[in-house]
Amino acid sequence: MIIHFAVSASIDTIAINQTFGDGSLLISKEKNFVLGFFSPGNSNYRYLGIWYYKVREQTVVWVANRNHPINGSSGVLSVNQYGNLLLCSNHSGKVPVWSANVSREVTKTDTCCVAQLLDSGNLILVQERSGRVLWESFDHPTDTFLPGMKLGLNRETGIHQFLTSWRSVDDPGTGDYSLELNPKGSPQVILYKGRKLNWRSLPWPIKIYNDMRNISFVNNQKETSVTYFLVDASVILTTKLDYSGFLMHLIWHETEGKWKEFWSAPKYLCESYGHCGAYSKCDPLNFNRKFECDCLPGYEPQSPRDWNILKDGSGGCVKKRQESSSVCKQGDGFMKVATVKVPDTSEAVWLGLNTSPVDCEMECKRNCTCSAYSSAVISGKETGCVTWYGKLMDIVISNDEGSDIYVRVDAIELAEIAQKSKGFMEKKHILAILAVSVVSAWFVITLFAYLWFKKKRRIVRNNWNERLLDTINDAYYKGNESEGRMSHPEIVFFNLSTILVATNNFSQANRLGQGGFGLVYKGQLPNGIEVAVKKLSKNSGQGVEEFKNEVMLIAKLQHKNLVKLIGCCIQGEQPILVYEYLPNKSLDTFLFGKLALYILLWSLNFS
Repeated sequence: MIIHFAVSASIDTIAINQTFGDGSLLISKEKNFVLGFFSPGNSNYRYLGIWYYKVREQTVVWVANRNHPINGSSGVLSVNQYGNLLLCSNHSGKVPVWSANVSREVTKTDTCCVAQLLDSGNLILVQERSGRVLWESFDHPTDTFLPGMKLGLNRETGIHQFLTSWRSVDDPGTGDYSLELNPKGSPQVILYKGRKLNWRSLPWPIKIYNDMRNISFVNNQKETSVTYFLVDASVILTTKLDYSGFLMHLIWHETEGKWKEFWSAPKYLCESYGHCGAYSKCDPLNFNRKFECDCLPGYEPQSPRDWNILKDGSGGCVKKRQESSSVCKQGDGFMKVATVKVPDTSEAVWLGLNTSPVDCEMECKRNCTCSAYSSAVISGKETGCVTWYGKLMDIVISNDEGSDIYVRVDAIELAEIAQKSKGFMEKKHILAILAVSVVSAWFVITLFAYLWFKKKRRIVRNNWNERLLDTINDAYYKGNESEGRMSHPEIVFFNLSTILVATNNFSQANRLGQGGFGLVYKGQLPNGIEVAVKKLSKNSGQGVEEFKNEVMLIAKLQHKNLVKLIGCCIQGEQPILVYEYLPNKSLDTFLFGKLALYILLWSLNFS
């Protein structure tokens, strides 16, 4: 009996003697993934694949017959009588285009097998009675690394799990790029183009921190593998090897209806494997230099022309003084290269946890073929040790995920570096002394300049005051002489403090008016006499000559009914005249302007 499932059927299993044709869907229990036939991009070929059920944009994560497409919609998936999973191009079953390749020896004890699509996206072939998994799609991934899937090598079964890119957006066939976990040395994930290394990850067991994924490494006699699980199971996140050669972490944004990339590699030139060759380091953020490559301590460019002129670092660096000196056990030592992505660990040795930095250094030093070592904190307080033998390749400066490595150098290099360091410290000491000297000299010069300027201002002010004093005396004398007076009323010279007290510090409430040459305030002297105080403005433009003329005019116009000049204050840069206060008349009439003094009506004076 043959049963065909309808498109709308929400069934996650296919049993023996059941067929699954083009147009049918196998949906996982929680409706996370779908198994069905599809045509990618603009292709007309049909493929059996798995994609997300809850993602609006069809995103295929696994393809069965990627290199053997079906022309037309006649494809059929079934579990045959021997418990093998087969995909045929038609219902006859005579032309299989893909098979799970489960041997009869495996299934002969229990022929009742079922194909099931799990909520993880894993398609499994399982013995129904024992629950034994005979085959699973997670062991044969295509271009997508799903949570719970492994990359690595199972040494017991011989299964090697790795990703391979599509050929193009329209063709899911095996492309040029592959992603594998290299089990040699200290394991690391490597991106190949063909068999050429294109990019590599940090090596195991250096912990990779990620807020959304829990990443786990296994490295023992049975297997070497890496896997990850999501911290938040509700998040749809995947890792995809694109057909263009980029490894991308993608997260689905339901509100925007699209995938968003939150990490990819290789992104920079420095991330391309061996961009600067052997025994060098690459700086992806080389803002201060025009060339991203730099040799390690004790090494120099193999081709100075390529390095310095062509800016091509692929030739790498070679050891200085290769023939004239020996590195090992002749005063050699190690130089620190800070915060870098450690070199390719394919030829490195992982010495295990709880190896102290001192023991790590001694382990490398006692072996003349050891070119470098790194002692890093692996998890919490545990430290590990990695030693390198052979070329140091693919070192990249990385402030975020970097570790310190220590490169072996000869005694001459150590001496040169020590001398440079000493010279640098001496230079810093000299610069510090010079800086202090310059600051001190600047302070002394500034102090002298300030004192000189202050003294000059005092001299100028004293000269100004002396000129004003002479002016007042001379003008007042001449004014009285011109009027035929033989007596000269005495002018009082007030202190500035007396004026400030009298006018309440030139309060606005005491202000009587304003003229072209300054403000006039009402005041009261300590003896109770009320006065009018004229404060000449700094910007009035009234100089010594004008001040002299005003005093002379006041002297000429001495009258019982006219304002009387009582005194003055010549402290500071603003001369002050103190007049008798007339309560019945604004002082403006008499004081603001020379012309007003000459046109005073005598009738007004005697009124």
